[in-house]
Amino acid sequence: MTESILVELAVTMAVGVLIAGIISILKQPLIIGYIIVGIVLGPNVLNIVQSDGAIAAFAQLGLVILMFTVGLNLSPKVFREVGKVSLLTGIGQIIFTALVGFLLSGWLGYNIVEAMYIAIGLTFSSTIIIMKVLSDKDDVNTLYGKISVGLLLVQDVVAMIVLAAISSSLAGNGTSSGMSTLDFIAIFVVSALLIPISVYVLPKIVKRIAKSQEYLLLFSLGWCLLMAILFYKLKFSMEIGALLAGVSLSGSMYRYEMISKVKSIRDFFIFLFFVGLGSTMNIANLGNSLIPIIVFSLFIIIGKPLIVMIIMGLMGYTKKTSFFAGQTVGQVSEFSFILITLGMKAGGLDPEILSMITMVGLITIATSTYAMMYSDKMYPRLEKFLSVFERKNSKHKEPKIKTENLDIILFGYDKIGYSLLKIFKKMKWKYLVVDYNPEVIKYLESKHTRCMYGDAENADMLNELQMYKSKMVISTIPDYSLNSLMLKHIREHNDTTIALMVCNSIEDSLKLYSEGATYVIIPRFLGGEHASALLEKHGFDINKFIKEKVAHLEHLGDRKSIVHFNK
Repeated sequence: MTESILVELAVTMAVGVLIAGIISILKQPLIIGYIIVGIVLGPNVLNIVQSDGAIAAFAQLGLVILMFTVGLNLSPKVFREVGKVSLLTGIGQIIFTALVGFLLSGWLGYNIVEAMYIAIGLTFSSTIIIMKVLSDKDDVNTLYGKISVGLLLVQDVVAMIVLAAISSSLAGNGTSSGMSTLDFIAIFVVSALLIPISVYVLPKIVKRIAKSQEYLLLFSLGWCLLMAILFYKLKFSMEIGALLAGVSLSGSMYRYEMISKVKSIRDFFIFLFFVGLGSTMNIANLGNSLIPIIVFSLFIIIGKPLIVMIIMGLMGYTKKTSFFAGQTVGQVSEFSFILITLGMKAGGLDPEILSMITMVGLITIATSTYAMMYSDKMYPRLEKFLSVFERKNSKHKEPKIKTENLDIILFGYDKIGYSLLKIFKKMKWKYLVVDYNPEVIKYLESKHTRCMYGDAENADMLNELQMYKSKMVISTIPDYSLNSLMLKHIREHNDTTIALMVCNSIEDSLKLYSEGATYVIIPRFLGGEHASALLEKHGFDINKFIKEKVAHLEHLGDRKSIVHFNK
């Protein structure tokens, strides 16, 4: 028995490496490759994966560890940084997606219980996929990137609540005896006790354990499995126990170390989870679900982004920001597979629904990945059709601005813009801040800062601003094409206007210099230059470094007190 399991694992890994390599060449998420491995090795093709008990156990363990890492990322401190737009967009997208999904499911002939599971499953988007693409594009810290990350956080919290609710209907070990009042009381007591434990006990334990990285990994997994087993014994799901175990450690200063330690183990078992998911798909019966697959796939690829774009447009965001943020949600989440799997355990769903949702997941994950990767090229072609999603908010527009007497026009009030603004005020220069985040504009207006709402990629606005009449133009937006457009507008009329630009690569900085930029700032190099200057200035004098530390702490305290979009 042991030998057969090892052989299956070896074959699974070998096929996984081969298919994952092909998927990587095609620039698709590896999750798609994992599911394909399961289809190939399952009864549909080669029928090699036969130790269902072992694979199922490994898959369950992967699911538990995944929920643990999700919990580690749900730090209560992060909720303060989500912002109104992420909260309202996230909640709005979930409500409208679930409502439309439920109506579509009913129209396609599914009963009420099946329609509810399908509708809720369609609402969530893949944290793994979105974060991977945003990181690859270096867009995590862009406005739409921050909104998307906040939106994902809202979805994760709602998913946790939904999974908890479904878990309450599951009896221990798959029986139909249900949960007694005593079980609910026990779960409530355990959950309530986690609050003081996470605040007063766990931080002290983790601080001692963190001295040994191996011990930290062992403790993390041990705490995860302990809570999973405890909730299982209380006739709740192991996944929720693992999730709450992660949440209880999410406030620890060592949570990033725990995530990095657990990540490789999680990825291995998640690989087996998706392999097992693929192996359970009944391809022969997918023909019966062809119409639902097409309808749900189109709804997720087109409908979900449209919902996000409508909500963000109503909140005053530009069509470009809304479009880019909308593209991130056009896929099915790993939570959707977990949800349907739990529904099958509860006995209310046909296994064909899992196969159908899995196929929808394959289609939407592949499509949305390309949509996110090439959104920069898609937007110019669709721009004229997207104006309907942009509200003309006169409150944040100043169409008649006199720019002749401006010393400086600053595009983008961000981390760099915050520091620059202090200098402008100190030097008593006349300036104007242009930003396309309505929340930023509201904040600046509350501070009586001269500002205007606008997108620097709007050629009409650039013409209206007459930037070339200003002594200096500064762009803190690290977008080469946008900065290149601004430089073109400036240099067509004036060669003496100082143009300071920000970019993230040496190649783009050289291009900007060739196009007329006066100076290009590359933020990631500034830290090294500043540290070198401190070393040259202070040498080994610890007292001078302590003075620098005190000044830096005061600066950080000031920065921390401002609104969260500058974090």
